[in-house]
Amino acid sequence: MKIDIITAFPKMFVGSFTESIIGRAIKNKIININFINIRSFSNDKHKKIDDRPFGGGCGMVIKIEPVYYAIKSTGVKKKNKKYKNFYTKPLVIYMTPQGKILKHKLILDFSKYKHLVIVCGHYEGIDERIKNYVDEEISIGNYVLTGGEIPAMVLIDSITRILPGVIKSDSIKNDSFFNGLCDYPSYTRPVVFKNHKVPDILLSGNHKNINDWRIKKSYNKTIKHKIDSK
Repeated sequence: MKIDIITAFPKMFVGSFTESIIGRAIKNKIININFINIRSFSNDKHKKIDDRPFGGGCGMVIKIEPVYYAIKSTGVKKKNKKYKNFYTKPLVIYMTPQGKILKHKLILDFSKYKHLVIVCGHYEGIDERIKNYVDEEISIGNYVLTGGEIPAMVLIDSITRILPGVIKSDSIKNDSFFNGLCDYPSYTRPVVFKNHKVPDILLSGNHKNINDWRIKKSYNKTIKHKIDSK
C-alpha cells in the first residue's frame, strides 16, 4: 500500500513511523509512506500557506491552492466515484473534526486500497473548498487537536496493523471490534499480584470453558461500555 501524507509539518511523523509495527511494515515494504509538504506548492516567496479568514474571526486558514496542487501531485486526477473501480483509484482522506468518526468498518474499507492520500489540516483548518477534492472526511473523535497530523498517525496505525503480513492473523481476529465486540480480559504471570488473582478458569486447562468465558466477558464488556463499532 502506498500512503501519501499531505502536511505542513512532516517532521511530526518521524518517531511514529520508525518504531515498532509500522517501522517493520515500512522496512518489509508492505507500506510505502511518502510525505508531501504543502509549503512546496505555495506561490508565496516566503512559502506562506495560510491567510486571514473572509468575514473576520480568529486564527488563520490554510489556502486552497497549495493543498489542491499537493493532492494533484499524487496522481489523483479527479474525485473518485464510489463503487466504480472502488479500490483501484487513490482514495483522498481529509482529517477534520467535522468528519465521520473513525470506526473499525471504515478501517477495513480503507485497508483494501492500494493508494491512500491523507490530507492534514492545521490552524483553523483548510479553506472549505477542499471538500470538492477529497473522497472522505474523517475524525478520530468529537474534540479538536492542533492539527490533522496526530489523527493521520492514528488512521495509518489502525490500517497498517491489519494488512496481510504485518502481524499474525490470529491476533487480528482477537482484536476488539473485529467481530463487533470488545476484546476479552487478558492476564499473564504472576498468578497473584497484591492479592489480585488470575481467574481460576484461565488456569483450569479446559479450553472449551475458557472460550465460553471469554465470549461471555466480551459481550459483558461491550454492553457495559455501550460500544458501537458499526
